[in-house]
Amino acid sequence: MHDLNENTTPLQGKSGPRSAARPRRKTRPLHVGPVEVGGGAPVSIQSMTNADPLDVPGNLVQICELAAAGCDIVRVAVPTQRAVAALAELLNESPLPIVADIHFDHRLAVAAIETGVHGVRINPGNIGGTSGALAVARAAAACNVAVRIGVNAGSLEPDISSRYGGPAPEALAESALRHCEAFERAGCSNLKVSLKSSDVWTTVAANRIFAARTDYPLHLGVTEAGTEYAGVVKSAVGIGALLLEGIGDTIRVSLTAPPVREVQTALRILEACGLRSAAPEIVACPTCGRTQIDLIALATAVEREVCRLKAEGYRIGARKIAVMGCAVNGPGEARDADIGIAGGKGRGILFANGEIVRTCPEERLLEVFLQELRKRATRPSRKDAPNSS
Repeated sequence: MHDLNENTTPLQGKSGPRSAARPRRKTRPLHVGPVEVGGGAPVSIQSMTNADPLDVPGNLVQICELAAAGCDIVRVAVPTQRAVAALAELLNESPLPIVADIHFDHRLAVAAIETGVHGVRINPGNIGGTSGALAVARAAAACNVAVRIGVNAGSLEPDISSRYGGPAPEALAESALRHCEAFERAGCSNLKVSLKSSDVWTTVAANRIFAARTDYPLHLGVTEAGTEYAGVVKSAVGIGALLLEGIGDTIRVSLTAPPVREVQTALRILEACGLRSAAPEIVACPTCGRTQIDLIALATAVEREVCRLKAEGYRIGARKIAVMGCAVNGPGEARDADIGIAGGKGRGILFANGEIVRTCPEERLLEVFLQELRKRATRPSRKDAPNSS
């Protein structure tokens, strides 16, 4: 481990470097299956299935949905030995690398590793004491399997909790450092770390402390973030704050919602932080008293179609799309949009790069726009696909 004050790389995502942003923290690389984490690789997106661990078809359906939505790595709960057997079957069919989520019983983690899982997630503080954690470390080292060391309020060692008066940021960081050092001594260095709290400030502060002292890749998230609306806000603030500082190599947005919502939210966070290309970015003006069309429904329909086309593998030849509610915010204010629409008083306009290219009755505005959008959508050939190798 070493100090990273002078060891950074330009902040960049799939769309290339962003010179105005903070440099990304330089971390050691590791692989979860074919997905590189750390080492300057694009920030990867994770989620977790919520089907019964023994229901292989049900988990596979969810994994395929997550893959289509843009997920890179999926986590599956493995609470019993029967679930280890189901995991083995799932590994043969999954389009995504799988991380086994293990609590309380280190033998399950060892069995999952021996089954061929791509990674394991454990909280060393609740995995069966020092001997249990080291058994996992030795098994992972022997099979070259990545381990996520998770630290949260519920798994802090008593001596650390007592020293800091509870799950303070410093306590979480010290606990993570202690576990990493123990795993390294056992020969396991393929480590990524998560320091999570349901409190956003604690999560951000703990990750800052740990990031300043090590080069381990960091898995970001706000644990127990809540229902979709509240959880999206907390996750965007906590994960986004760290990403904008160059901290973070892989993320999971934890929501009490269908897993695919986590992936959709994670993508939006990465786009907002300049780490993924929105391809295209959709902008829409807020409604006001001048609005004379159902702008909310219009913008929602445009967003839904863009998401559908992208999920089906299309590339959309537009950097920015604008959905505007009146002439004030139409092609004038949105002149930098590649294509856009605006409407009011029974008429609608389609514009491109600030110039009106077509007018139509308001009731046909969405239809006209979607026709233009689909003209710009192309399906890449296999040799041009991002993962065609």
